[in-house]
Amino acid sequence: MPIAVGSKAPDFTLKSKAADGLKDIKLSDNFGKKQTVLLFFPLAYTGVCTQEMCDQTSGLAEYEALGANVIAISVDSPFTQEAWAKSNKIGVTLASDLNKTVTKAYDVLFPMLAGVGDTSARAAFVIGKDGVVKYAEQTPTPKDLPNFAAVKAALAK
Repeated sequence: MPIAVGSKAPDFTLKSKAADGLKDIKLSDNFGKKQTVLLFFPLAYTGVCTQEMCDQTSGLAEYEALGANVIAISVDSPFTQEAWAKSNKIGVTLASDLNKTVTKAYDVLFPMLAGVGDTSARAAFVIGKDGVVKYAEQTPTPKDLPNFAAVKAALAK
């Protein structure tokens, strides 16, 4: 079960690949400024994850209009995420949780995906400007997508 709505969102600093090297992505940088949509996904270069991030990339303007920043988190390295993003034209900010600390903090660890190892489950969170979880969802299986209409409704409140 993901952390509950009304909980203080666990802050984090994760690495993301930028043009000039690695950069830090820190959740609390948005506090007081923007809402944040956190999208956990299992692995880059998989069909459902690629489709989800491509769809979310095409909808980034809608999130911006709702006053939200989108951060997608997986257990892939930032270098893998960068190559995947380039090859699929993914514009969502990708953050590497290689050590699974943030995945565990949000309680969305998926054990032994396809017998390969532990990954992030597919999950969505809306974090308010105040740092409190406004929406939390973990999908029943990694093949299911979050309810993005509900995510956007939570942002609009």
